[in-house]
This record gives sequence, structure tokens and C-alpha cells, in this order.
Amino acid sequence: MQTQSLIKHISTIPDPRIEGKCSHKLVDIIAISICAIICGAEDWNSIEEFGQTKQSWFESFLELPHGIPSHDTFRRLFFMLSPEAFERFFTEWVRDIAGLVQGVIAIDGKTLRRSHDRRLGKKAIHMVSAWSVENQLVLGQVKTEEKSNEITAIPKLLNMLAIKGCIITLDAMGCQRSIAQQIIDQEGDYLMALKGNQEKLSKAVEALFDQADTNGFEGCDFSYHETKEVSRDRTEIRRHWTLSCDETLEEAKKWASLNTLGRVESERTVKGKTTIEHRYYISSIENNAELFGRSVRQHWGVENSLHWQLDVSFREDESRIRKGYSAQNFAVMRHMALNLLKQEKSLKLGVKNKRLRAGWDEEYLKIVLNGT
Repeated sequence: MQTQSLIKHISTIPDPRIEGKCSHKLVDIIAISICAIICGAEDWNSIEEFGQTKQSWFESFLELPHGIPSHDTFRRLFFMLSPEAFERFFTEWVRDIAGLVQGVIAIDGKTLRRSHDRRLGKKAIHMVSAWSVENQLVLGQVKTEEKSNEITAIPKLLNMLAIKGCIITLDAMGCQRSIAQQIIDQEGDYLMALKGNQEKLSKAVEALFDQADTNGFEGCDFSYHETKEVSRDRTEIRRHWTLSCDETLEEAKKWASLNTLGRVESERTVKGKTTIEHRYYISSIENNAELFGRSVRQHWGVENSLHWQLDVSFREDESRIRKGYSAQNFAVMRHMALNLLKQEKSLKLGVKNKRLRAGWDEEYLKIVLNGT
């Protein structure tokens, strides 16, 4: 049962409180919080209220030596709980439930917009997450450090993951030689967007594709794939080209196992108006435009599968939880709740309605927790 797996993993988290002076068990506090967030709770008061309402149900698998904790107890624990320890617990738990992870792992960042505190000069938290497209799971997440950015967070996140045989997709912020090397060292492949932060390489790749266009790709080792999407008032044609990396491209020699250069041409027609956009990429994957195009598309799908769900179904951007480590730890619990709801397949409902059903129906909540 995944409920027991969850309890087992929670038990590995170091308790930051003073031993012998705690009325409530850490396992109970965290388990109640996760269940409450699955069912729609968005702050400490609603977590306490949920616990009080479901106390008899929680007593069936938790000890609860002093009943349901108060909202202040929930708040204080997550205020001080080590986010690094909580993230390690999350990653180990995901490995336990995920099984084999393969295909595309999209790494992308999201800012928790209301987590800032102007009075204390605290900036909004920015979390970098790894999303398994095939498994529909958040595999891990790391907060960027103050006065830093995703470049320093991504290596820490990669260290937490088993990525052998997977394609790691990153936007231009993550397009760094050291990150490419780390992915190859961990036996994965990379697909990185190119922009101005790698100006020399970006210009060289664009020039190679321009030259190939001029010559009609004659003499080039290339692959081509095209897709078309039509809706009521919008048509989008995506053309994908890949070129085997030219040995004469000096900048490319600095990148670990760089094998393929890619270009996407997006032609969008909306209400009779057409726009064309070009995007460029570097990758260690094979020279296969269909695989390239699918991987690029899956990376941007993380916006709908993860970020949109967090904003719309969990109202993350409206959360004012911000003291201590609370915002970071609450974000991890949202990811846990989303993972469990995504894995539950018995009801053909969206995440928001699954949350409602779990709050109403204890048997369904048990199904969500157990993944059956």
C-alpha cells in the first residue's frame, strides 16, 4: 500500500523540534497536511479544520496521541523543517512509486508570486522542477538561492535524479556546458534551447541553417519532420530540421557529446494573420527530426501539465504562505498532491474535481493515497 510507503518515507525526515517537548508526532502532522492539500486545503487553518473533520478516519492509520494538531502547530513545524531534507524525502518517495522513468524529463522553473515579503526584503521563491512527461510525475524540485538563478539550482536537482536513458530538456537559461557535461556523466541525453546567453554558438548554428537553406540542404546530413494543428480560428504548422553537428563548428567542440543541431519553424495563422518564428537547439540525441520535434513539444507541455495545474487547480500564485521555510515546504506538498492525483486513473476527472471528490469521499481519498 502506498499509504504505508508514504508513512515509511515521512519517518526518515529529521524532526527539527526539541525532543521530549512535542505533543504531536512529525509523521502525523505531515501526513494530515498532505491529505488536506489533496482535498483542497490551502493554508494552515484549513489543514487543521480538515483534520478535525476527518479525525476518526485519520485514527485508522495514524497514532494521533493528542488528537489533531492546531493550525499553529502545522505552521511552526513547516516554518522550521529543513527544505533540503523534505526534498530528499520527496525524491525517495517518488522513486518508490514511479517505477521505470524514461523518455523526456523537462526541467523548468516557476516563481511562487505571493511568497515575497517586502517588509523583510524577501524576494518571491523560485522553484526549479523536473517533470517526467511519460510518467506524469514531478520527480524533484529545488529552490534557487537568493541572488542566484536556475543555473546553480539545476545541477543540484540533477544530482537528486536517476536520468539514465532519459532526454533532459531545458530552456535557454539551462544551456550551459557544465550542465550538459553533468547530464552526459549521469548517462542521460540533453536537448537545450539556444539564445543570447550562448551568443557565439547561437549565431554559428543559425548561420549553418541559413547556409543549408541557401543550398537546399544539398550535401547535408539532415532530417526533417512537419506537424500541423488546426482549430476553429487557428492553424499552426511546425517544421523541424536537425543537422548532424559539423566538425568544423569550433564552438560545438566545447560541449560534451554534442551530436545534433535543431531548428523549429512555427508558422501560426490566427484569424487570418500569419506569423513565423524560428527557435534553435543543441542536443546529444540522434539526428532524428521527429524525435527532436516531439521532445521540444513535450518540454513546453510542462506548462499545461504542471505549472497550469499548480496555478489553476491549487491556486499556488495566490498563496500568502511565506514565513521561514513554509512556502518552499508547502510547494513540495502541492507537488506530492499533484503526483498522487495524476496517478489515480479510475475516475475520468480533472485534477480540480478529483480534489473535490477526495474531500467528500474517504474511500476515494484512500484510492488516491494508495494509487489503486
